[in-house]
Amino acid sequence: MNDVRWLNAEELRAWKKFVAVVELLPGLLDSQLQRDAELSHFEYFVLAMLSEAPDRTLRMTGLASATNATLPRLSHVVSRLEKRGFIERTPCVEDRRATNARLTDAGLGKVVDTAPGHVTNVRENVIDPLSAEDVDDLDRIMARILGTIDPEHRFNPGALAQTESNS
Repeated sequence: MNDVRWLNAEELRAWKKFVAVVELLPGLLDSQLQRDAELSHFEYFVLAMLSEAPDRTLRMTGLASATNATLPRLSHVVSRLEKRGFIERTPCVEDRRATNARLTDAGLGKVVDTAPGHVTNVRENVIDPLSAEDVDDLDRIMARILGTIDPEHRFNPGALAQTESNS
């Protein structure tokens, strides 16, 4: 324990604020999406990732990677979205052992209808309180942290940002 590099006062203060954001933001995002679109943030994220994919289709393993989900969790969520008509699963033509998830026209419509409210929520609670320099700093800082915790770059949050900016 003598070799532990304890956080100094400034680092601890920043860490506690970071933890508070990490804990509070998911509930804020989920509440708005549930109220306005009857979707969880993760369900919206799955739909948005498919909306950015070629032919609005991804293998389930690719979708799991893109959403940072386990296959069992993703399968459960895709089943719920499939029952609502937003996604359909089909066998993969290139590999019959694999399954594809495809965003239906109804699913694309749900993304298009949901994106404005979601973006407004993100803008009001995350982006607008920041200056342009702060946004650049946030991007740089998050890239550094992602580089450490996701060195293989399996999680690609850039695709969702494109969906939101295009809606």
